This record gives sequence, structure tokens and C-alpha cells, in this order.
Amino acid sequence: MKKNKVWLVTGAARGFGFEIAKAVLESGDMLIATVRSNPQVLENALGNHKNLKVALLEITNEASTKDVAKQAIEYFGRIDVLVNNAGYGLLSAVEEATDAEVKANYEVNVFGLLNVTRAVLPYMRKQRSGHVINLSSVGGLTGVTGWGLYGSTKFAVEGITEALATELAPLGIHATTVEPGFFRTDFLDGSSLTRSENIIEDYKDTVGAMRDYATQVNKKQPGDAVKLAQAFIKLANSESPPLHLPLGKDTLVYFKAKMDSFYSDIEIWNDTITGTDHEDAL
Repeated sequence: MKKNKVWLVTGAARGFGFEIAKAVLESGDMLIATVRSNPQVLENALGNHKNLKVALLEITNEASTKDVAKQAIEYFGRIDVLVNNAGYGLLSAVEEATDAEVKANYEVNVFGLLNVTRAVLPYMRKQRSGHVINLSSVGGLTGVTGWGLYGSTKFAVEGITEALATELAPLGIHATTVEPGFFRTDFLDGSSLTRSENIIEDYKDTVGAMRDYATQVNKKQPGDAVKLAQAFIKLANSESPPLHLPLGKDTLVYFKAKMDSFYSDIEIWNDTITGTDHEDAL
């Protein structure tokens, strides 16, 4: 028989987080769902489920993350699955965004994720089991025009998760990074996406075109968030979960194009690449 798991999902008020929260409860598992405000709204939206506890969390506040992890243990006794979902997008040319805009994005998408992870891992290490699932993006696999700065936060999540997986494996804990493509959520709305205040005319044909596209494609993206949530349930119940889980055909297209270009560069520059070692290392 399936053993019920205890999940902690950040950013559960909307988008991926909300759909994952619904799927977790429908599966029979238990859930700590975090929000920044108005917990009763989410409780009502999820049907005031008996297996649900909604907790207030500010992921940029380390004390808040420790408090939520403690609440989860006190309420359910353990944490089996951590889903670091909370985050937001920044649409901007690399040059356009201010120092403050970039730092704010990193504060949530990277340092906030680390705060929550550090708060939860002591409990997973004690129980010698668990699964950390970090939300990345297709933009964490390859640079995309207009999304370079946001994507760089997800590149950081990729590197953190890859190292984390090797560090946690001997302790019986898994780590996975999930890379969704373009899914039909509220990600492109003002609630989940910021745009740089500064706009440079020279980028109108590249980043400007992406801004227009983001507006036009909103709520028309190919990915189905409900199906994504089911993929998370399958992932959490796998005995041998992958380190990377790209979701959406568009993600594979972007990644393949990057790798094809990467391998082409290696082939063309192979002599230079292999010619930089010391003679005694040959």
C-alpha cells in the first residue's frame, strides 16, 4: 500500500503551486501549503481539507522559513517532499534592469529557495529520507532573449540542485530540478512577472519583440498546469527520481538547440579546447 507523504509546497496561492497543492490533496497525501498573506483564502479554495495546513511564509526571512518547517513537523511529524516553487519572473534585457531589480529577483528565486531548503533539510537528514524538488525553468537550461536575468536565477537553481543531489544521496535524500516550458498559468500576469522600468530602444527588435510576444501569448501557452501537477505526484513517488525533469515539448526543443550549438562549437574549436593542458598532463 502507498505510504502517505507529507509535502511542503511554497508559493501555493496560485499557478503551479496551487495546482500541485490540489493534486497532493487529491492523492491522499498531507500538505503544508505556504502563502504570503490571507491563508484562509487558500484554505477555502482547497476545500478546507483535513490533510491541509496553510502557513504564512516569507521566504526571504530566514526565521520565517525555520518557523514553517517547525510547524510542519509539529503538525504532521515529518516532511517527505519539499517543493521550492515560490518565485517570480523578470522580463528585461540584461542591460536594462537596475541593480535593485536584479537583486530583488535573486533574493526570492535563489536566496529564498536556499532559506527554505536549509530550514527543511535538518529534519530530512534526521529521518534519512526525503525529496527536495526545485522549480527551475526552460530559462535555466538555455538563455532566452528577454529572460536572461530571470534565467540566471534558474541557472543558479540548476547548479545548486546538481551539487545538492550528490551531497544528499548518501543520506537517503533525493534532489530534482524541474524545468517547465511555457505553461498556461498566471506567470505572465503582473502578479507573477515584473518588467524592467528602463527600456532601451536598441533592443526593440529582440527584447521588445519578446515583451510583445509575452503579452500576446498570455493564457495561450501550450503547457497544461494540471498535467504538470500530476507529473509532480509521479516524481515524488518514484523510487529512482531523475536529477532533471524538463516538462513540455517546447523545453526539449530549446534544450536540443542549445546542445546542438554547444557540440558544434566543441567540434570546431576542439584543437584549441584540448590544447590548453600542461604537457605533463597529456
